[in-house]
Amino acid sequence: MSAQTAMSLMSVAEFALWVVLGFLFWTKKLHHRFPAMGGYMALHVGSAPVLLFLIYGQSQHWFNNLFFPIYFYTYWAIYIASAVLLFFVCMEVFRSALSAFPGLMKFGIVIFRWAILASVIVSLSSIDFSHRGGGFLVDIITSSAFKLMHSVSIVELCLLGFLCLGMNALRLSVRNLSFGIALGFGLMSSSDFIIASFWSRKTSLTDPVQFVYESVILVTLGMWVAYCALPEPARQPLMVPANSLIFRWDEIATALGHTGTQVAVQPAGGFSLTGAENAVEEALTRN
Repeated sequence: MSAQTAMSLMSVAEFALWVVLGFLFWTKKLHHRFPAMGGYMALHVGSAPVLLFLIYGQSQHWFNNLFFPIYFYTYWAIYIASAVLLFFVCMEVFRSALSAFPGLMKFGIVIFRWAILASVIVSLSSIDFSHRGGGFLVDIITSSAFKLMHSVSIVELCLLGFLCLGMNALRLSVRNLSFGIALGFGLMSSSDFIIASFWSRKTSLTDPVQFVYESVILVTLGMWVAYCALPEPARQPLMVPANSLIFRWDEIATALGHTGTQVAVQPAGGFSLTGAENAVEEALTRN
């Protein structure tokens, strides 16, 4: 079997796994719980036939090789849309993991959004705009897309690390779908960072690095299919002492942003209970 045939079979297997995963995800109505993840799956299921058709058209030299620029801009548009959706998927997983602590969840979401915004600004500000020539637009598109996905990968790895460290405190099971989604994206992010070190040299679709990357995607999709197919265990009720530190943090986070009850302060010259008590004491002393 040639390398090109093996890569084609792996691409077909990837598309089949995306279809099975999307079917299970919508059948069990998990898209109501994770709408951004549902949109991410729909994007991949809908874009895979289009990209395969454009690759085949390029190999057959249809329309005087016009399929290559169409494929290029379509691929990178889908790539950037996937990166944007992944930010929202991370927020959904974070919100689901902290659902037992509504105060910490709301406060954490605010910090999470600012962290995402800061990472995107730092990544996009490092793009080199000094290059000029015919490939200027191509360089800007590819550089911005890579920087954006690099920021997403860092957020995904941080989210996975947070869930691994806080599983006991959050009463989060390994079989929980939130942890499964974070674990899958953590695997793909790790492979992205490893493959990025080989991206400086010219690669092709039959390069061994591409086979490694495709294998990681197939393993991740297979794991997500298993998470969706198997029944998810009910999350254990969270019982913490009243003087628990995490409970106090949740109360403080819940109180943040609320004005609370207003208290009227009596002026110093007005009548007060303390003044009445002093008058009674003076009368008893004279008597």
